[in-house]
Amino acid sequence: MRRYLRTTFILVCLVAGAARAQWLDTTLSVGSDPIALVYDSVGNQVYCANNSSNTVTVIDGVTNQLDTTVRVGAYPQALCYNPQDNKVYCANWGSDNVTIMDGATNHLIATVPAGSEPYALCYNRQASRVYCANGNSANVTVIDGATDQVIATVVAGPGPGALCYNSQSNKVYCANRGSGNVTVIDGATNQVITSVAAGSWPCALCYNPQSNKVYCANSYSDNVTVIDCATNQVITTVPSGSAPRALCYNPRGNKIYCAHDGRYPDYDSTVAVIDGTSNQVVTTVAARSTPSALCYNPQDNRIYCANFLAYNVTVIDGASNSVVKTIAVGVGPWALTCNPAQNRIYTANRTSNSVSVIRDSAPGVAERATPTICRLPLEAYPNPFCGQVRLRFTASGLRPEVRIYDASGRLVRSLPVPYLQHSTYYSLPWDGTDNSGRLLPAGIYMVRLTSGGKSITRELLLLR
Repeated sequence: MRRYLRTTFILVCLVAGAARAQWLDTTLSVGSDPIALVYDSVGNQVYCANNSSNTVTVIDGVTNQLDTTVRVGAYPQALCYNPQDNKVYCANWGSDNVTIMDGATNHLIATVPAGSEPYALCYNRQASRVYCANGNSANVTVIDGATDQVIATVVAGPGPGALCYNSQSNKVYCANRGSGNVTVIDGATNQVITSVAAGSWPCALCYNPQSNKVYCANSYSDNVTVIDCATNQVITTVPSGSAPRALCYNPRGNKIYCAHDGRYPDYDSTVAVIDGTSNQVVTTVAARSTPSALCYNPQDNRIYCANFLAYNVTVIDGASNSVVKTIAVGVGPWALTCNPAQNRIYTANRTSNSVSVIRDSAPGVAERATPTICRLPLEAYPNPFCGQVRLRFTASGLRPEVRIYDASGRLVRSLPVPYLQHSTYYSLPWDGTDNSGRLLPAGIYMVRLTSGGKSITRELLLLR
């Protein structure tokens, strides 16, 4: 079994890796000053917040056509997706509220009051809550994902501007630019656990699930603070480069990428690669002028860096840490998001009021042929997933077996299958944990269904 899965995965990787290339697929006109993007994994849609036109543009992830435009509050600043309730949240900086949209219909569900100048959002998967950092009121608004009600307001430091979620410990981290520290919030009680000292003007956060660490980019002190999530203590401070402003995590190599926009007169625009185990900078990759955002694509193990003043995107190979390509996009690329179903990267271009779509020659999850041993129906939805995937199938005869393997062919989870006396239809949830209940890292997994001497294997993509 292990040999079969490993061979299948290697063949898929070899085929995808051969003659792989990226190119600009299309450019879409959106609203004025597009500033944020988010991907809806259930509906396969991309949402773009347009800061100066007070709207959110909805893009179909398959056709790259504009589905609709939704009017929100004043100066929308940030977006966040709730996969459990299939909702999209938009933080409106100018009207001090959060707009909630239905991911199925793209209709407005509610407008929730927040603090002054809401600036950043993040989602708590365990409790299905959304956290909103309010830059001018030094607090965080907590919204219940099911009821759309504000359930708490948590005091943070001055100028909270970035959030990230720790799925292992169920904690939320809030970087406070004005006080140079990170507030740690308990995801169950919404109480402040502690505040951790960081560097000057902490502006970005990133969670490493393999090592259970949080990385905090400090723009004015040119370094990255590494926080142990078990103890909430600073492990080390990593000198990374001039003016770090964006972070992203690569689960395959356990690496953290930190983009620097540099300072006058040199504007040394680079991406530092930090080893997630040793917390050492292993190399520095040259980018173009003023990197503004980073995005990891789990399909091709590549990192995309949006260069605001160069009007392009640098593509970095996640295995070799070398520049693969530089792709011209619109004017002023500011935000990125990944659509793994179609293997596309989207860039929001603030100055040209557009969204550029970058295509990879390797197929996405939704387009990839599934290695099948026989004709057994097996559906996985949503796929890719970040909270929970539901496996649906019909099987008769003996009780079926459902096992999940990682990319190396190692068995990580055997799902319990109930005994059904009067039905042959099964619907099993999987929450991305192993047999010990531990959250597994993002990546590609194989689910194998066996029943009556027949079997089928389907690929799953777990996002974090």
